Amino acid sequence: MARLVVVSNRVSAPKSGARAGGLEVAVMAALKRNPGIWFGWSGRLSNKILATRTIESDAVSYVLTDLPKAAYDEFYYGFANRVLWPILHYRLDLAEFSRQDLSGYTQINEHFADELSELLKPDDVVWVHDYHFLLLAKALRERGHRNRIGFFLHTPFPPVEIITGLPHHGRIISALCHYDLCGFQTETDAANFARYVESECRLPGDRRKGYDTGERIVRIGDFPVGVETDNFNKLARRAIKSSFVGGVLSSLSGRAMIIGVDRLDYSKGIENRLAAFERFLDTYPEWRDNVTYLQITPKSRSEIPEYMQMERNVSSTVGRVNGQYGEASWTPIRYVNRAHTRTALAGLYRAARAALVTPLRDGMNLVAKEYVAAQDADDPGVLILSRFAGAAVECKPALLVNPYDTEAVAAAIHRALTMSIEERRARHRALYSIIAKNDINEWPARFLSALTGAPTLGSPAGPIPAAASSEVVALPERRAAYRAS
Repeated sequence: MARLVVVSNRVSAPKSGARAGGLEVAVMAALKRNPGIWFGWSGRLSNKILATRTIESDAVSYVLTDLPKAAYDEFYYGFANRVLWPILHYRLDLAEFSRQDLSGYTQINEHFADELSELLKPDDVVWVHDYHFLLLAKALRERGHRNRIGFFLHTPFPPVEIITGLPHHGRIISALCHYDLCGFQTETDAANFARYVESECRLPGDRRKGYDTGERIVRIGDFPVGVETDNFNKLARRAIKSSFVGGVLSSLSGRAMIIGVDRLDYSKGIENRLAAFERFLDTYPEWRDNVTYLQITPKSRSEIPEYMQMERNVSSTVGRVNGQYGEASWTPIRYVNRAHTRTALAGLYRAARAALVTPLRDGMNLVAKEYVAAQDADDPGVLILSRFAGAAVECKPALLVNPYDTEAVAAAIHRALTMSIEERRARHRALYSIIAKNDINEWPARFLSALTGAPTLGSPAGPIPAAASSEVVALPERRAAYRAS
């Protein structure tokens, strides 16, 4: 295959200090098979001269670009995370739109396009990741690039009735039609975008054959992200013997452990989950002093008011539950705001009797799959999974719950803790088989095969309708302005 150029907001480059989470594993799996370039933000902001540098490692070029501080704040904390993130997670009520933030979002997309223009060769295949770069393909096309460009959205994609609540959605969402392939986590997400293309962009075509812009056929597909199933199981087997995990287990004094691992984000349903655990302790008093719930929740986006308020709410609930039900020798909820290594988490997953993975809405949620991968097949724990996580499409043998139904989640916790060894083994066996078939090492090949195998030109049906395409924001500032001191 031609050289692969991966684009994402953050890059997990050697010595860069950046960590891209689940995205890191997915991208590295792609670049192992298709050496090329991983392009993204350096982590540095500047008010003056912007620099781009390259780190070479294992046949991969990590190209890191600085960004203008004012525009980045508008791009990231403003439009990406106070407008796009809530709307993509079905939370129109939390979106706070401003034209200034949209301007910053556009400026960063334009800057990325300028930098990429100097790197791209005509036969490069470009793979753009996530909601930060909805406008990037359009900006590259405007600079004359006709490369194969694919886009993958790691978040959910909501129905037309919600996404059209995004101000200027015709400028932003329709720009995705400049990609050759738009990939999503689930069939529902892909179908929602297809409905948008049909109702708002009015392009000829269908979900099966793609949509004709006159310049390309836009394909839409679902490509659920997986995990390194067998490798993660091996990691968990080693990690549970570590002094760290041993210390945690020793501190439990023989009690069962339930685990939850999430960023501090309203989409994760942490407040609802805590309420369900509180209901569990109230409804099943025999479990008091016999189970400990460990919730690991690194803080994120703390500069955004909604996240600050959520942090206060979660801390208050934890304090109330521990105060009401705890004893001098037992704390019902252990709430930790510090990130842990992948190795440490693998060991904790394996040690946990049950996992609470109950987001209100999630694109996939790899914690669910990693928990399954980490288990001891002879004595596995039980996955309690929100039916609103993308992982629920594949992980049907889990205990699927409605995270808004406090009593149902409490009952699922009780069922998980009292489930027979035979049922636990049967559920785990089925789950492990499912996630092993969708291993992360196979995921990039499926996407890139679909991208490189798609037709290049559409029929002479004309360009994207003006109502959809001409509104896309395009700032006159170009590379010289960004680099000016």
